[in-house]
Amino acid sequence: TQKVLVANRGEIAVRILKSMKKLGLRSVAIYTQADATAPHVILADEAVALLPYTNGTRTTDANAYLDIDAIVSICQEHEVTLVHPGYGFLSENATFARRLAEKNITLLGPGAQTIEDMGLKHRARTYAVEAGVPVVPGSDGLLTSVEDAERIAESLGYPVMLKATAGGGGIGLSICRDVEDLRKNMETTQQRAKVMFHDGGVFLEKYIHSSRHIEVQIFGDGSAHVIHMGERECSVQRRHQKLIEEAPSPYLVSRPDLRSKICGSAVNLGRAINYKSAGTVEFLVDDDTGAYYFLEMNTRLQVEHGVTEMLYSVDLVSLMLQQGLHERFSGGQSGVPAELLDQRLFETPPGHHVIELRVYAESPSQNFMPCPGILQRVSFPKADDTIRIDTWVSTGTTITSLYDPLLAKLIYKERSRPGVIQGLMDCIRNDVVIQGPQNNIPFLNQILNDKSFRAGRVTSEWIDRGNVQYIPSALTVISPGIETTVQALPVRDTGLGIPPSGPMDTFAFQIGNLLAGNTRTCEGLELVMPPGVEISSPLAFVAQFHVQAIVAVTGSGRVFVDDEEKPMWSRLSIRAGGKLRVISHESGGLRCYLAIFGGFPDIPEYLGSKSTSMGMGGYQGRPLRVGDVLTISPSAASEQLSLPASLVPEYPKRWTLYALPGPHDDTEFITEQGLERFYAYQWKVSSASNRMGIRLEVDRSDSSDDVLQWARQNGGEGGSHPSNILDNGYARGCVNLNGDTPVILTVEGPSMGGYLCISTVASSDQWKFGQLQPGNTVQMHRITYQDAMRLRSHSERWLDAVEGLVSGETPMIFDPRVVFPEMMAPLDTKLHVSAPTAHKPRVVFRQAGDSAILVEYGDMTLDLTIRARIHALEAGLRSQAILGIKEIAPCIRSTMIQFDHTQVSQADMLSALLNAERSSPDKLEDIEFCGRKITFPIVLDDRWTKETLRRYMQSARAEAAYLPSNIDYLAANNGIEGGSEETLKLLVSSPWLVLGVGFYLACPFLVPIDPRARLVAQKMNPSRTHTPRGAVGIAGLVAAIYPVESPGGYQLFGRTLPTWDAWGKGPDFDAHKPWLLEAFDQVVFEPISETRHEELEQAFDSGRYEFKIEPTVFSMKDHLDFISSVEKDVSEFKTRQKAAVIQEEAREAELLKLWQNTKTSSQDSAQGENHSLSSETSYSVSAILAGSVSKLNVAIGDIVGRSDQPIVVLEAMKTEIAITAGESNVGKRVSGFGHNVSVGKEVQAGDRLVYLEEV
Repeated sequence: TQKVLVANRGEIAVRILKSMKKLGLRSVAIYTQADATAPHVILADEAVALLPYTNGTRTTDANAYLDIDAIVSICQEHEVTLVHPGYGFLSENATFARRLAEKNITLLGPGAQTIEDMGLKHRARTYAVEAGVPVVPGSDGLLTSVEDAERIAESLGYPVMLKATAGGGGIGLSICRDVEDLRKNMETTQQRAKVMFHDGGVFLEKYIHSSRHIEVQIFGDGSAHVIHMGERECSVQRRHQKLIEEAPSPYLVSRPDLRSKICGSAVNLGRAINYKSAGTVEFLVDDDTGAYYFLEMNTRLQVEHGVTEMLYSVDLVSLMLQQGLHERFSGGQSGVPAELLDQRLFETPPGHHVIELRVYAESPSQNFMPCPGILQRVSFPKADDTIRIDTWVSTGTTITSLYDPLLAKLIYKERSRPGVIQGLMDCIRNDVVIQGPQNNIPFLNQILNDKSFRAGRVTSEWIDRGNVQYIPSALTVISPGIETTVQALPVRDTGLGIPPSGPMDTFAFQIGNLLAGNTRTCEGLELVMPPGVEISSPLAFVAQFHVQAIVAVTGSGRVFVDDEEKPMWSRLSIRAGGKLRVISHESGGLRCYLAIFGGFPDIPEYLGSKSTSMGMGGYQGRPLRVGDVLTISPSAASEQLSLPASLVPEYPKRWTLYALPGPHDDTEFITEQGLERFYAYQWKVSSASNRMGIRLEVDRSDSSDDVLQWARQNGGEGGSHPSNILDNGYARGCVNLNGDTPVILTVEGPSMGGYLCISTVASSDQWKFGQLQPGNTVQMHRITYQDAMRLRSHSERWLDAVEGLVSGETPMIFDPRVVFPEMMAPLDTKLHVSAPTAHKPRVVFRQAGDSAILVEYGDMTLDLTIRARIHALEAGLRSQAILGIKEIAPCIRSTMIQFDHTQVSQADMLSALLNAERSSPDKLEDIEFCGRKITFPIVLDDRWTKETLRRYMQSARAEAAYLPSNIDYLAANNGIEGGSEETLKLLVSSPWLVLGVGFYLACPFLVPIDPRARLVAQKMNPSRTHTPRGAVGIAGLVAAIYPVESPGGYQLFGRTLPTWDAWGKGPDFDAHKPWLLEAFDQVVFEPISETRHEELEQAFDSGRYEFKIEPTVFSMKDHLDFISSVEKDVSEFKTRQKAAVIQEEAREAELLKLWQNTKTSSQDSAQGENHSLSSETSYSVSAILAGSVSKLNVAIGDIVGRSDQPIVVLEAMKTEIAITAGESNVGKRVSGFGHNVSVGKEVQAGDRLVYLEEV
């Protein structure tokens, strides 16, 4: 049995494997970490990593595919008999060929000596001359000195070309136009050749000023039988590398005699060296005279081999495989049968034309710079007799900077060359979609449309001489500012913890779009612009527009076009080549918005939105970076149009947020005095605020008692803090009580969790979130639902007024101010309470803003009969087909109904919920829920969790009840006598029921069906900054499987596969449903080894893993019977558990207090040391915004070396912001630090961070 190893990657590896499968040959792929999930790894029968794990981490090496020792070793270990090298890498490496031959492994290509002879270009020239093939006039061999080169160049006449004898692919060439060029380039070319090709030999050739690149495909059987398979013209090149190839050559079509000579010369050379397998002989053809010259021979398969295959309906890869098989079967005495190499089949071109386009991830406007990144959307037409797509990419593929950025080859066949050109243009316009980092498709399209190319008059110097004036319809980011993201409306309403995203300030965003001529919802840029960002600051946003554009900048900031300040809240025209700069305004506000006419057409939607969020959507799922190129639509100039001041919103320092009470604005949780105090208080916006949430702090100067006054001691089964509850849904804009800290959950906030929510900001007032600066104050003004509807109507009239102005209508008289009575609305969070009956628990319907209702059942306890009632309620609600329901988010003992209040009122939604509840059955014994039983492989007490905890102990907290082992803590906290071993057995002893899916990215909340396996745990305090994806942990009574790598606080006990795949790969996921679990699914954990987990994780990432999924039914009758049968065991277990929890809580309280005291003491000590060393001088560096000190990059006595030197790094809005020295401080010495400046301390905008003095 023959087995073939493919010593390559990318599209050529995929191409080779397809032919192998047709021949029924077993295949082996090799890969690095960067390629672990690539298609060639999936397609092969076996796949072997080139690089082993080192200290638990797989390493990546750009040179791994060149590791001869490793590849030969793999061949031996896996009993490989043949190797296909593809192109590039080791395909023309004579040493590799010899090593394989020594091990009796057949290389699919010529022998080592032939590879070496043709690889050294000066030697190949000699063979060509001996075979009677014309060569470019030049040196007879390698150059020995500069004087030798000067003498030969003088005889040839300038210009000449220096060429590395071992070079290839256009690399190692230097054009010399005079003797000075020759002297300058000689040593450089030799040195570069030695570094790149391990051979510094160079030779000289006459430079043909206007030439075509024409090559001939040959194939030999190793027994002097060599044929040609026609020519390919590859004259469209950049930097001597091909972009477009075609056959037949448009130059030779009208010159059949010349074609015959060139093809004959290629065959003669092949016969002279007794060539075997596929090869290509390349020629330069003088465009003026038709003289042709041997250029080089490629002893491998060419990138453009598909052109020949398409034109002649031949499979070159298959022929190479058959050649190798015949060599092995005959002991090297024979090759491919003569009937397969019939010259008559290729003597004249058939009546078709074929053109290939190479699609690269590169930026033609930036000198074809490679553009690594994620391909966010990929779509190709289906292959047929007309079109062929050779590719390896799909939606979600990451293009690494380690390897060649070739994405695909589009090969098109038609009866005429004009037909092919038009077909390709139609194809790339209508059928090919590659969205993500920049690619060269627009550039290729411009070439196809160029009259010189259409006429077939292109030479190989055409592009490099500037004949294609390519200007991208795009902008380039010169400076991205602090954080700039693509956002759009409407928000992403997928639910399930997938953040809605969108602009924080929807008002400024929509107005900007209207001014720019867009719809209100068109995608634009959101810029974080805190005070202190000046025109010369590296934190300014700067973009260059390559085409004329119409823009508008709204929000808080100042805008400059070509260094001239322009009015904000205006329609502006930017010339082609113009620069736009945005800096901060010293008044209020935090964000501004850049709307561009036409938006960003090449940014794809992700789950229904173009907004950026948590690694998804937007441009590359991240904030913009320097050099990013975003496609825009060119537009004609337009007159400036400015919004009147009366329609521009105000951004104060002291804000009022109009909020509806609820869902937990209730004396059940907080005292009446505490509730009134909450609303009366002027909360301070923390620097730790961001798009996930606005953290509110008590003013440090406020000496009053705690603002929040709790009405209970703890959260019962929800947790040890009175803010804890059993997990429930969160409404957008709710004020979440995270311990004693209020956090307003915003556009990236979680959808559910285990904290109370005291109040919810009205939907039409949430635009203010985007303009809340750290240090601003916020007061909640309690309003009614009716007030919220009035606020909505007011906001709509405001936007209508702007729209009327933009459309040329007479602007309506409109007062943008809206003021509610000073007296707040009454505390009334309960919309309805259904009293308990003999068969049904109490049900509370709580107001959760103007667009959600929270329905709570029974007491704050975990009871699966309660969860079953919630399931029944949802079924009853869905049966009514209510228009406007966005999401139903069930959890432990509650469900959150999110609705569109423009489509259904709160009263109507409440009525529908009451109808659903009243129609639900009194008794649940006969209820059954259909679901799925899904087996999850799990590594218990895994090394990834141990590493996470080790990092936590080093960076966050060294001692806690849950350290050093979460599992030991779980055993102690639940009174399990068998310790960690018994604990782990218990955790996998019962199926787990999914009670809710949400929080972030469809994270599942699970509990064991068997109550004897329900362990309890408190959250880690502080939370971890890192949790591996697939980690499984417990907090309260609930477990979660982390869908992605993220912060977290659950107590971890193992690692499984993720429940989320961002691109929907794999049989259990879908592009429109990238999550796996649903409510009432059952999860069964199956312990495996760490090694097995690594294998399964790789299969998961490549889309090959298929979960074991079985249909199942959850019967309430069976469950209740089971509960009854184990009642005594459960009672005893809970008794032990309760006692253990009390003991562990007390232990943790002591350790937490000790840690807090130690932390405070060390910070005070550090601060005291800093302050004592401070020397207040007139020179200083100040904070441009409020934040916490993350890093001090200088010490006293240091000299500032440059203006952009980072002096201090602040963390604000979950972003690290470098504070630089500035031009005026260059050369000065650090003399001290400002008051309260040390790592971890908070500073305010304007605070002096570092003092300096003259040297």
